[in-house]
Amino acid sequence: MIPHDTLGYLPETPSQTAGPYVHIGLIPKQAGFDIFANNLGEALFGPDTEGERIRIEGRIFDGTGALVRDALVEIWQADAHGRFDHPADRQPGPRDAGFRGWGRTGTDFETGLWAFETIKPGRIAGRSGHGRMAPHISLWIVARGINLGLATRLYFGDEAEANAEDPVLRIVEQPDRRRTLIATPSLRDGGTVYTFDIRLQGDNETVFFDI
Repeated sequence: MIPHDTLGYLPETPSQTAGPYVHIGLIPKQAGFDIFANNLGEALFGPDTEGERIRIEGRIFDGTGALVRDALVEIWQADAHGRFDHPADRQPGPRDAGFRGWGRTGTDFETGLWAFETIKPGRIAGRSGHGRMAPHISLWIVARGINLGLATRLYFGDEAEANAEDPVLRIVEQPDRRRTLIATPSLRDGGTVYTFDIRLQGDNETVFFDI
């Protein structure tokens, strides 16, 4: 039992941020522990998945502009029909049973690059009848120095009309801030690649959501 008269003099307990253990526990193959027969993560589609195959990739920068080389990135998205692989999704229409909709990877320890092979999601209904959301992918980022995971969204730069109608994007009033959520498309080896760099602080800080 701690004496009552000493409570006001106790030093603060040191806080613990997410450390390298996130790789060992969540993406052990990247940490050098190939212990799972099926390492789910970077590729979300199978041979029967419907929709346009795409690659999304990017890097994560801290407030000084330095690469964050040990971050963990998760994504969650709808299928090509705009349906999520979750029982809570009760939207009408078909659901693609061949698409998982969730992925997890880490930034490369050397280059800082993260990437997923996935499909372009369809549009989904906004909450409470607030229009339809533009195609988007939700991301969650955790790394050393981040006490709580950071949630953001990736929208597609070649979906200008849908982006203009998106109820979440319209919450971000400043155009410069809204642009931090838009991935840039390019062609590579006959396929479309969307580049989405994430900046944790400083100039052009990515918009993060409190969810």
